[in-house]
Amino acid sequence: MQPAAITGSGVFTPAHVITNDALVASFNAYADQWNAEHAEAIASGSVAAIAHSSAEFITAASGIERRFVMDKSGILDPAVMHPWLPERTDEEPGIMAEMGVAASRAALAMAGVDTSEIDLVICAASNHERAYPAIAIEIQQLLGAGGFAFDMNVACSSATFGIQTATDMIRAGSIRRALVVNPEICSAHLEWRDRDCHFIFGDVATALVIERADLASGPHFAIRSTRCATAFSNNIRNNNGFLRRTRAGHMQDRRDMQFMQNGRKVFKEVLPMVSAHIADHMAAEGVGSDDLARLWLHQANKTMNDYIGRKVLGRDPEQGEQPNILQDYANTSSAGSIIAFAKHSADLAPGAMGLICSFGAGYSVGSVIVERRG
Repeated sequence: MQPAAITGSGVFTPAHVITNDALVASFNAYADQWNAEHAEAIASGSVAAIAHSSAEFITAASGIERRFVMDKSGILDPAVMHPWLPERTDEEPGIMAEMGVAASRAALAMAGVDTSEIDLVICAASNHERAYPAIAIEIQQLLGAGGFAFDMNVACSSATFGIQTATDMIRAGSIRRALVVNPEICSAHLEWRDRDCHFIFGDVATALVIERADLASGPHFAIRSTRCATAFSNNIRNNNGFLRRTRAGHMQDRRDMQFMQNGRKVFKEVLPMVSAHIADHMAAEGVGSDDLARLWLHQANKTMNDYIGRKVLGRDPEQGEQPNILQDYANTSSAGSIIAFAKHSADLAPGAMGLICSFGAGYSVGSVIVERRG
């Protein structure tokens, strides 16, 4: 069995930034406009007025201060409240492929690996811009990579599930090197007109080079163990699937065709599941809390991460032990834990161990125990 290692990481960050203040200004303008248009119904009590949002509320609820998006002009327009992403011709690169290629090139450069040496490309993301052809195959073609490619979707856990898939193939000897790419355009499936969630998501793309450990040409992270788990839940859902055309009223502006979440139930049910999953994974591998130098957790909510950090370590995490990137990127679905890893891993000394974990809709949870080498 061939051991696997993470030898390169890359992050593509969009050029457009939306601060909480700018987001709140556009949302409140939309709320005022909607309330004015429905003044009579509000006065009669048949509908509820939309309450204002605030930057303070957003930061307190999530820890988010800003987010990067592929387009902010539509999001910040009270008459639009969604990004404008012009349709591309079939001959042009898809937007997810373009984002994924940028992150992949950074990861390949860090690993010192040529694109022709890649045997597998996995595009693991919570939303895909089309059903087929696979985004991963387009990324493969644009990079000039060899081998084969496929898409996978396990929502916010897609990256860690992709890591396990690539690692298992390397261990089995069917491939030598893989790219796990996570392009996330979360701004397109977020309901920006909903006060309870309009601040949650941002856009980004991440990529990891995973290869046989004996092929690593520099410092790397040996993958000691991976573990994934799922349990069905409707508490995080998006019904905007291709079957919508087969049903009456499919063109309606239906709320359930964007991101939906029962936040309180998610908080109550996911945290115990994730904490137990990590504890069982560590116990199975003989890894104690004192053995972990770093936790790279899914970036959904600071309170959730603080809770998991305390459960895993048995104490409050010290500065730098559980890095958050939420304040700058917001929730970027599957890419969040990989951003944290990419930006907060180079300082670890050889022999130091860490754990990457992502969790979300499904429910799903994936964890990866790594050790710094070289």
